[in-house]
Amino acid sequence: MARIAYTEPNFRGSSLEMIQQADQIARAYAAQGYTLTLRQLYYQFVARDLLANKEQSYDKLGRLVSEGRLAGLIDWAHIVDRTRSSEGVAHWDSPQAIMDAVASQFRIDKWAGQRNRPEVWVEKEALVDVVATPARRHDLRWFACRGYASQSSQHEAGMRFVEMIRDGQHPVILHLGDHDPSGIDMTRDITDRINLFVEFHTGETVEVQRLALNMDQIRRLNPPPNPAKATDARFEGYRARFGSLSWELDALDPPAIDRIVTDAVEALRDDEPWDTAVASEDEQRHLLAEVSAQWERVVETLS
Repeated sequence: MARIAYTEPNFRGSSLEMIQQADQIARAYAAQGYTLTLRQLYYQFVARDLLANKEQSYDKLGRLVSEGRLAGLIDWAHIVDRTRSSEGVAHWDSPQAIMDAVASQFRIDKWAGQRNRPEVWVEKEALVDVVATPARRHDLRWFACRGYASQSSQHEAGMRFVEMIRDGQHPVILHLGDHDPSGIDMTRDITDRINLFVEFHTGETVEVQRLALNMDQIRRLNPPPNPAKATDARFEGYRARFGSLSWELDALDPPAIDRIVTDAVEALRDDEPWDTAVASEDEQRHLLAEVSAQWERVVETLS
């Protein structure tokens, strides 16, 4: 169903080769459980020296991917647009069906007994599913800032952190963004504005860790650079510190971002209460599964 030739394939030479390369890259990531945005796919081409890092190359790849999908040559499920989606309500065929779902989805708050309480914040909504993968695995809240976070979202988070502090926990924001004039400044902006609210109510501050992109990661992972925007009001200050090049978070492949988040979370987590909470969750999930398996007897008892 994901590969249907809605149009007649009519590609030759370099165009066909690029479509085949896009399909191979996307399939390789899908096999690891990741989907790519077009921007992420483009940076994989650049990193492999298959395309020059310029806007015309991005536009060409976007056109060929679109045409290749219509021709049934690229799986629709492997490349996604995370900035546009529709939503609806869930439906169930029977009460037992929802019991099955509840059993598999049951979660307890495994951070409740921890000293630290991290959240993962990412600059771009297009990357929210990438950070959501490790966030779900580690029972974390995640949030797409969409650039500079709105005042409303900062205040809402601030009140959430106030409650954490009052409960004796230490909230930590793990922030990921582009390494460019505005992307660097966004970490400073989050720190200043979130603590305006938190410090007012508690006298304490929230720790904000800039998790990525940082220069040590750029040196180690070697993502393709772009010229920093000279029109950005923060350009001169950025150039004085880092030079005139910038790097996008999208240029890191999803497993690299997953490792960055996971390493930071594990450094903040106390494993003993975590393991106890995981065991408790498994036990209660098993109990729900047993109720689901015996659903007909439950109905008979209630009838």
